[in-house]
Amino acid sequence: MEEKPKQNPKPTAKQKPGIFGVIQSVLAAMFGVQSEKKREQDFENGSAPEYIFIGIIMVAAFVLGIMWYVSSVIEEYKSLN
Repeated sequence: MEEKPKQNPKPTAKQKPGIFGVIQSVLAAMFGVQSEKKREQDFENGSAPEYIFIGIIMVAAFVLGIMWYVSSVIEEYKSLN
């Protein structure tokens, strides 16, 4: 009886990461939890402008979120006095 070789679920060919892969990589890098292996993979397979664009959007969203939160806390404090 001849056994068939097991197929690897992940292709060995280098694939360009999708939008969710880029977002995941940027978030992981922002929080400092990006693995060295994943970082190397991003540099080999990814496009720098995609990572830069998503990074700028994520930082802007973070800053705007902090500004909104601080503003709402200040407004709440003013309404108590």
